[in-house]
Amino acid sequence: MRFPKFGRAAGRRGVALMSVLLCLTMVVPGVARADNPIVQTIYTADPAPLVHNGRVYLYTGHDEDGSTWFTMREWRVWSSADMVNWTDHGSPMSLATFSWASADAWAGHTIYRNGKFYWYVPVTNRSTGRMAIGVGVSESPTGPFRDALGRPLVENGEIDPHAFVDDTGQAYLYWGNPNLWYVRLNSDMISFSGGPTQIPLTAAGFGARGGNSGRPTLYEEGPWVYKRNGLYYNVFAAECCSEFIGYSTAPGPTGPWTYRGTVMPRQGSSFTNHAGVIDFNGGSYFFYHNGALPGGGGFTRSVAVEKFTYNADGTIPTINMTTAGAPQVGTLNPYVRQEAETIAWATGVETEPASGGGMNVGWIENGDSIKVKGVAFGAGAASFSARVASATSGGRAELRLGGPNGTLVGTCTVSGTGGWQTWTTVSCPVNGATGTQDLYLRFAGGGGYLLNVDWWQFQQR
Repeated sequence: MRFPKFGRAAGRRGVALMSVLLCLTMVVPGVARADNPIVQTIYTADPAPLVHNGRVYLYTGHDEDGSTWFTMREWRVWSSADMVNWTDHGSPMSLATFSWASADAWAGHTIYRNGKFYWYVPVTNRSTGRMAIGVGVSESPTGPFRDALGRPLVENGEIDPHAFVDDTGQAYLYWGNPNLWYVRLNSDMISFSGGPTQIPLTAAGFGARGGNSGRPTLYEEGPWVYKRNGLYYNVFAAECCSEFIGYSTAPGPTGPWTYRGTVMPRQGSSFTNHAGVIDFNGGSYFFYHNGALPGGGGFTRSVAVEKFTYNADGTIPTINMTTAGAPQVGTLNPYVRQEAETIAWATGVETEPASGGGMNVGWIENGDSIKVKGVAFGAGAASFSARVASATSGGRAELRLGGPNGTLVGTCTVSGTGGWQTWTTVSCPVNGATGTQDLYLRFAGGGGYLLNVDWWQFQQR
C-alpha cells in the first residue's frame, strides 16, 4: 500500500503563485475500478452539489493532511458533466476572503440566483470568537469569490448554512447545530427580512433521541432542504456520534416537519456525515463523505456519491456507501481539449495552480496514473498531444486502455523544459484506441518528480 506523501512545499517547485497544498497521495491495489471517493488528490468534506448549465458543480471543504481536528482553511470546487470524471477548479475562496474571519472554513452551500453564485459558509468571527455565517459571491460557478458583505450575514454561534429558493421566489437560509434556524432571504440573497426563527425540534418532526445527550431529537446538523413534487424535504446529519443521515418532510418550507427515517446508516469510518441531494440528467444523486482514503477518518474525510431512485410514494430509500460510485452519464470526448485535472481516479498525483490559469496535474512520479472513464474513441485515434512541463529530465506518458497496466496504445516522451511551469506541447502516434474505453495515463521514468501535465487531446484518424 502506498501512503500519503506529506509536507510537499511550494518552494521545492519554485512557482511563485502556487499555494502550498499538503495533499493526499492515493493507493488503490485491488480497487482500481472503483470511483468512490470521487476525489483522491486531497481530503474533501461536506459536499454541496449544484446543477448549472448541464454540469454538476461540487463545492466542498478541505481537510488538511494529518488533521486531528476540523482543520480547514479553504473551500474547493469540482465539476462534472458525466458524474464520474471530475475537473478540479482549485480553491476560489478561503478564510482570507473574509477579513473578519479567523478560522474554521467549515460546511457551506452555494446557490445560483440573479446571475450570481452565492456561497454561504460558517467561519469563526475574529471579533466575537463565535461561529458566524458569511457570504461569498461570484459571477462564475468556479469563482473567484469575494466577500459580499464585509461582515457576517447572521451570527448566533451555530453552523452549516443551506440556501433554498422556493418556486414562489421566496428564498430561505437554514442552519444550525444544536438548533435549527431559518431566515427569509431577500431577493438580493445577502440580506433578510425579519429575524432568525427557530424551527421546533420535536420527536414527531425529527425523531426521538435516546440517552442523556441533552438533545431531544435526532437532528444534529447539516440541513439540506429542497422541494420535489410539492413536498419539502429536509435531509440532515443525525445523532452524533457517529452520525447517520436522516430526513423529514413537510407541506411547506418551514414545516410542520414529520420525521421519515434513515437515508444512510452509520458507516464509512468517519464519525460525521453531510448530505447533498440533486437531480441531474434524469437521475437522482446523493452526495456524502466518509473516511475511505488511506489516512482517512473523522478529520480526514472524502466526498462520495451514489445514484438512487425515490420510492413510488416519494420516500427516500436506504442508501449505502459503495466504492463503485454513480454510473457514467454519457461518454467523454477525447477529440476536444481535456484538462489533465479531469479525473475519475488518480494514483499518486496531485493538482496545483497553473501559471496560465486553472489547474495542472503535478508531483508525478514513476508508476503514478490517472484514470479517465468512458472515453469515446469511436473509429480510432491517430495521435495524442499534451501540454507538459518538467524541471528535471522528464519522463514518459504511457496511454493505456482498461487499466494502469492495460493495453499500451501510445507513449509520449517528455524532455526537461527548464521549469515546472515552463510549458511545451508534445505529440505521439496512437494505435489501437477505438470504441469506448477507460483511458489510463500511466507515467514512467527515473526517480523523483518527472513532469507536469496541463491538458491533453487526441486527434482522430
